[in-house]
Amino acid sequence: MTSSVKQTQQFIDGQFTPGTSGKTFPNINPINGKLNSNICEASKADVNAAVAAAKAALTGPWGKMPVEARTNMLHGVAAEISRRFDDFLQAEIADTGKPTSIASHIDIPRGAANFKVFADVVKNVPTESFHLDTPDGRGALNYGVRVPKGVIGVISPWNLPLLLMTWKVGPALACGNTVVVKPSEETPSTATLLGEVMNTVGVPPGVYNVIHGFGPDSAGEWLTQNPDVNAITFTGETRTGEAIMKQAANGVRPVSFELGGKNAGVVFADADFEAAVDGISRAAFANSGQVCLGTERVFVERSIFDRFAQALKKKAEGFVFGDPMNPATTMGPLISKEHRDKVLGYFAAAKTQGATIIAGGGIPRVAAEYEGGHWVQPTIWTGLPQDSSVIREEIFGPCVHLEPFDAEEQAVNMANDTPYGLATTIWTTDLARAHRVAGRINVGITWINCWFLRDLRTSFGGQGLSGIGREGGVHSLEFYTELRNVCVKL
Repeated sequence: MTSSVKQTQQFIDGQFTPGTSGKTFPNINPINGKLNSNICEASKADVNAAVAAAKAALTGPWGKMPVEARTNMLHGVAAEISRRFDDFLQAEIADTGKPTSIASHIDIPRGAANFKVFADVVKNVPTESFHLDTPDGRGALNYGVRVPKGVIGVISPWNLPLLLMTWKVGPALACGNTVVVKPSEETPSTATLLGEVMNTVGVPPGVYNVIHGFGPDSAGEWLTQNPDVNAITFTGETRTGEAIMKQAANGVRPVSFELGGKNAGVVFADADFEAAVDGISRAAFANSGQVCLGTERVFVERSIFDRFAQALKKKAEGFVFGDPMNPATTMGPLISKEHRDKVLGYFAAAKTQGATIIAGGGIPRVAAEYEGGHWVQPTIWTGLPQDSSVIREEIFGPCVHLEPFDAEEQAVNMANDTPYGLATTIWTTDLARAHRVAGRINVGITWINCWFLRDLRTSFGGQGLSGIGREGGVHSLEFYTELRNVCVKL
């Protein structure tokens, strides 16, 4: 009997194919724990075929295409994503379980915008030029030329699948590269659907390829091992980034990593109180806390600490769970049972280590049809020591620890007491203090009186265990192109 379960295939050289492994793995809907589809798992031969197709495309029509034509094609990709908005929305929600109120306003629009923004950056960015005096008085002209790096291995995460995948694919293609994408095994659907868009728009075969599988001894490792992959970009946990970096050392290939974070928020007593409560609530609980830029540690000036904790508790207890297509739903599940088990393990550790639970701490009650889903309560703690695993390690769930402080210096020191360095959010109406504190917290991204407000032209990335390199605007060109110098004797 033929199964009626949908099958998600590889996309290699412009064609959808089940590949050669004969293996599949399940894609589970995190809302109810039921099967979404069966994913065709790539063999090593499939991965190598995708890389070979991408390499061949560099010297085909794509490699000969003028910048204007290439960037116009990427505008066409953005337009086709927007035209098929509902298809992408349904695929993203089925994979992640996130409410439509989030996915329809952030994930899908940004997925399309990433192609437009980087097409325009590449079309308009200048390169350097210098006039050099020479002994004969005639001089020389030096000018820079940007060329594609080649085949880019793109390994993307499950928390914002379309948005973060296109954040890499958009600039890579705009610069004239080709890509092989390995989406998370948890969220393969929108990367695969994008293959249909590429064909509809007329992007040449081999320019965009998608392979499915896991990390070690699977598609991810085989992709990073392939010597014809010229550069690797990855978003995910720090340990995986370290493993990829070791693979990339073979052949001295460049990497761009946005890794984990244990981000801090600092709330001063003079902050706009309601705005700060709302901002920290979003930073801690948005997308069920599954945001690399989210805030898991918050330091609040002591004079407003108790009031702030109670106001944030009210926010945490006001989230609505359930049908992701219902506009009233404001919080979705975690991505998988395994991830929920990890998060609940930290919830248990917080109790063992002496936390005071202000809100949450367990599994919420949901309608019977969703009881098989991967739900957890938005959770607030206080009272843990700085060496607690809950304070030191990234949890990646809807949880936050609150701690009072008495002086600015103390708040800065506590915020910096972490090996990570991705993002922070500062809340104060004192402009001088805002600039002063922002300059002293060791992160790549600082928000003042806001959170997750992104201008795609600005630099994005972290330091320490939070990653290496910067992307966004012209900064992406530093990774996705090689800068050559041409010297002309006049």
